[in-house]
Amino acid sequence: MKRVKKWAAAITVFITGFIFLIPFYIMFYLSLSSPGDSIAEEWFPRALMVQNFREAWEKASMGRAMVNSLVITVGAVLLLVFCAACGGYGAARVKNKINRMIFYIMVLSMMVPGIINTVPLYIMMRRINGINTYWGMIMLLACQSLPFSVFLYESFIRTMNSSLEEAAIMDGCTRFEAFWRIVFPLLKPITATVVIMQGVGIWNNYAQSVFFLQNQNYHTIPLAISTFFRPMELIIICLPPGRQLVLRLLQWFF
Repeated sequence: MKRVKKWAAAITVFITGFIFLIPFYIMFYLSLSSPGDSIAEEWFPRALMVQNFREAWEKASMGRAMVNSLVITVGAVLLLVFCAACGGYGAARVKNKINRMIFYIMVLSMMVPGIINTVPLYIMMRRINGINTYWGMIMLLACQSLPFSVFLYESFIRTMNSSLEEAAIMDGCTRFEAFWRIVFPLLKPITATVVIMQGVGIWNNYAQSVFFLQNQNYHTIPLAISTFFRPMELIIICLPPGRQLVLRLLQWFF
């Protein structure tokens, strides 16, 4: 009976892994095939068109897009870590009604869908000339990730003993110096968490980038990749409903 269960579990794992590998195989086939190849007729491309990658890289300006993504992500993460750490420290150590009310309002703002703020944000960004700029996108993405990051820092700092910073203040440090020299170096675990969680989201951001980075010179990697789906939309519309559904599912998956 145990041997049957082991074989059943192994077969289930094999079938599940095979199903999940199918989209990656389709991606491999399409990336290396020529326009005349058909996956319905052949299981492997007739000729490995490696030059497809070079043409895609040049057409989407992926080099510039990678630089843009790197500049925006690094700038937004640095600004986010500094502001979130300061905000979390203030919320955890300065205990009064006004401070707690501001903190709760910031936490409740996480429940508001980001798409609702798109129109007011666009109007404000136009007024401050923040459209198609690095600094505008950095500030926007950092502020968007700020509430959750402040919540993480506040929860972490609240569990820390305040004796070290109090001793530093008694020795002549200001509140900010005690935070920056004593508390902030102890926040490495939560800082790493914020950098990983929010950094990945900022790097992959598309919803805001598509509105506020309209100039192709400022396109990030998600926007550069999306240029390949625009011609595909016209092709999908002309296909039968069954094939439309398959391509929509593949497009959503990737």
